Amino acid sequence: MSERKVPLLQVKDLSVAFTQGGNTSTAVDQISFSIDKGETVALVGESGSGKSVSALSVLKLLPYPAASHPTGEILFEGEDMLTADENAVRKVRGNRISMIFQEPMTSLNPLHTVERQVAEILKIHRGLSDTAARKRVLELLDQVGIPDPETRLQSYPHQLSGGQRQRVMIAMALANEPDLLIADEPTTALDVTVQAQILKLLKELQQRTGMAMLFITHDLGIVRKISDRVCVMTAGKIVEAGDVKQIFEAPQHDYTRHLLAAEPKGEPPKTNDSKPKIIETRDLKVWFPIKRGFLRRTVDHVKAVNGIDVTLREGQTLGIVGESGSGKTTLGLAILRMISSNGEILFKGKDIAQNSWKQMRPLRRDMQIVFQDPFGALSPRMSVADIVGEGLQVHMPTLSDAERDYKVAKALDEVGLDPASRFRYPHEFSGGQRQRISIARAMVLEPKFVMLDEPTSALDMSVQAQVVDLLRDLQKAHDLAYLFISHDLKVVRALANDVIVMKSGQVMEAGSSDQIFDSPQTEYTKALMAAAFRMEAVDSPVLSQ
Repeated sequence: MSERKVPLLQVKDLSVAFTQGGNTSTAVDQISFSIDKGETVALVGESGSGKSVSALSVLKLLPYPAASHPTGEILFEGEDMLTADENAVRKVRGNRISMIFQEPMTSLNPLHTVERQVAEILKIHRGLSDTAARKRVLELLDQVGIPDPETRLQSYPHQLSGGQRQRVMIAMALANEPDLLIADEPTTALDVTVQAQILKLLKELQQRTGMAMLFITHDLGIVRKISDRVCVMTAGKIVEAGDVKQIFEAPQHDYTRHLLAAEPKGEPPKTNDSKPKIIETRDLKVWFPIKRGFLRRTVDHVKAVNGIDVTLREGQTLGIVGESGSGKTTLGLAILRMISSNGEILFKGKDIAQNSWKQMRPLRRDMQIVFQDPFGALSPRMSVADIVGEGLQVHMPTLSDAERDYKVAKALDEVGLDPASRFRYPHEFSGGQRQRISIARAMVLEPKFVMLDEPTSALDMSVQAQVVDLLRDLQKAHDLAYLFISHDLKVVRALANDVIVMKSGQVMEAGSSDQIFDSPQTEYTKALMAAAFRMEAVDSPVLSQ
């Protein structure tokens, strides 16, 4: 009789509780799963389901003693990590089990170079000399696909693109050739093309090294592409588990079916050329000077936006798509006159391109913006009532306190939030609720034009769908013009009438949404579509590294 194979990682009846101010809440409730050598298991669920808390428990990275484990075992090759002493855990952490976090910019030290950060792991765990560590760092950077790695050794995180930062994180995680890699939403903040490249890279590295992966995500498209088995989590429990084919083709639990159905749906309003133009630009340029030498002479320019024409009508949405660094946000900021530019910018028929900050102030009420990261965009020290009402104090100073409070409550109700919650603070809300607060802050002034800069990229799939429906309803109710900036082409398709595809400050392709999505003309647009809808990493020179 053959000996039964012991899993590499075995989680048995794990519970995680948090105690604060005498109150205890359970974040994870008696979950069990296992991972074999060379296998990829996905933990899937929405924010707050307990995915990341479960993963952090494996490496004992939770804030103990506030966090505790009322029940359970986490067996790594038979040894319980929960009862192991700190020295034993330290030998495993970063060496035999590594972790990639969701946001590389907050995970990398902004004061240390790429070489120092990757080399530190090699020196601590393997005792390598400076020379040997540098050689290994170069090998790793080359392995994860960073072009010309020698020139990147002395770079700091802020000097790298989002995709490059995530590749550095992967290099750090793989430095000691771990047996298990925990990847916590490693592609959520990335462009679709870079996302596809990172997934392909992880698969190749897994095949080459034989490591196992615990992949945490809310994106089922990624799960289908990368996983062998899936565990679906909600409210701290695993409600369904099985192989990928079984989960996708015959889901048993209502929550799994809900996740599979949770993609942005619906269509944008029909294009109407008789509607008045809200925004027009002609030959719009934003060039940033490159200065060198002792006298800091301008030797060249970064052409972030290079001669772009835009037309946006009342009640319509113009989608701006492209990879990071393509100039999408810069174009939006230039239209809002938040950065200097050359060329014409017409707002409701009047040229505002030369308006000073003072001249722009009365127009700000009609031109609003919703940012990508709702947590970063909302002051943690202000209540929701103060955040939403701040614009009213500036643009409608004659309102009484009661009138202002009424408008704030009405705006919150319109975006689907309980007006009674307006005296709470941003940290007391979920990610989706915080984005609704950001939208309410923009809508309370009854604007004509709203720039939406990646407003759904940090949200769960089902919350994304809700926000898309909300934006569509608000547009219909108020005849709003949206400039919708995103790398998520599924969301753009659900909202935009017309689309501009940008790369390196240039328009690669422009036209109606149907034309761009159904019959793209350029290789760049075709590559974007392949990455977004088929999760294919297209090996093409038109895509940036």
